[in-house]
Amino acid sequence: MAKKKTTFECQTCGSRYPKWQGRCPDCGGWNTMSEITLVSDKPASRTWTGSGTGEAVPLDSVDGGNEPRFTSTIKELDRALGGGIVEGSAVLVGGDPGIGKSTLLLQLLQGLGRNGLKTLYISGEESPRQIRMRADRLGGPPEKLLVQSEVDVERIIASLEKHSPAVAVIDSVQTLASAEISGSPGTVSQVRETTARLVSWSKAKGMPVFLVGHVTKDGAIAGPRVLEHMVDTVLYFEGDKGHPFRILRAVKNRFGSTNEVGVFEMSEGGLLQVDNPSALLLSERPQSAPGSAVVPCLEGTRTLLVEVQALVSPQAFATSQRTTYGAERSRVQILLALMDRRLDYAMVNHDVFVSVAGGMSLTEPAGDLGLMAAIASAYLDKPLPNDTVYFGEIGLAGEVRAVSRPDERVAEAAKLGFKRAVMAAGQAEKTPPPKGFELVGVKGLEELAEIL
Repeated sequence: MAKKKTTFECQTCGSRYPKWQGRCPDCGGWNTMSEITLVSDKPASRTWTGSGTGEAVPLDSVDGGNEPRFTSTIKELDRALGGGIVEGSAVLVGGDPGIGKSTLLLQLLQGLGRNGLKTLYISGEESPRQIRMRADRLGGPPEKLLVQSEVDVERIIASLEKHSPAVAVIDSVQTLASAEISGSPGTVSQVRETTARLVSWSKAKGMPVFLVGHVTKDGAIAGPRVLEHMVDTVLYFEGDKGHPFRILRAVKNRFGSTNEVGVFEMSEGGLLQVDNPSALLLSERPQSAPGSAVVPCLEGTRTLLVEVQALVSPQAFATSQRTTYGAERSRVQILLALMDRRLDYAMVNHDVFVSVAGGMSLTEPAGDLGLMAAIASAYLDKPLPNDTVYFGEIGLAGEVRAVSRPDERVAEAAKLGFKRAVMAAGQAEKTPPPKGFELVGVKGLEELAEIL
């Protein structure tokens, strides 16, 4: 006879307790406890999610060869995955609603299908007809692309066993449920158990599985944090819906580096790969306009040239406004205080608006010099030279500090036709400039003000 056990589970962190509590002791969430019933006909067995041998072996006897990979037919996706799809890997793809997760994975299966591989797309949110409509918009479905609308994890695994696809996509894990676990789809217990079963089956059969995950309002993947530990790779699809650019960033990868990103452009025909994002980001840059500066920033192993725009106007209200888009507001406030203190710019009496064009984000310290150059240019109402880029970290004493990989930043700027870079003086002396390129070193804000 089946044994029933009632417990209370936190829907935020997944912790379980024998009785209800108003506040979860682990995560501190209020009113997050939900009653669930566990049914067991036999002693619980641990879900296998690894590839262990069962006993200790000498490390030097273990095969150290690379994991077998095959291309996804999408170069930017291969870049984010670390070189291609690994057999038996579980990949979790997260992102805001409407950002393009389902579109990207359907394009992945279409490309593999056109190469002769059988693929399976299982959706718990859309009907096969809706998937076909999207496939027609993306160029038409290949013959070996199978679709299925299902939310029961037992039937999903049975379908995977029956068809044995080369790659499967499950969209999404928050819609899946198991009859053996109480609770509606999307609860912590359902998400954890269904994901564990899919990952275990994927590793046992050596079949790659892509799982789509919803995100919370904070940007994290919904469900327990252990969800990201179960899978091999976690990819976040980032971007602003008001802009066409999308960045696919790896935040966890057991088979490669997490420093790689893929860049896409959303169009009517789906996601297009962007081979030269810097040229695209600067294509609409205004010439000889005050408040515009170009900064070479790093996105993984890539160097992107982004435009920073600033607008400085006399104070309109009792308190000065500080508005930023794509740049850290606290960092901009520190730079404004330095300009007010070290350069005698009356920033306290002005409203300052800063934006990074193209929906990109400038978060690394190397963008300080470009941010300050754009703000100073807007304050003085004098345009910066169109052929100059700015990068360097600014300290609280007003000094300009060195940043990582200056040679790559300079090379990318020279490739796009820029002739000069303003950077830290110590790095300018050590970095070999490309032919016809000038490196201008500055030690502090006073030297930067003289150049501007």
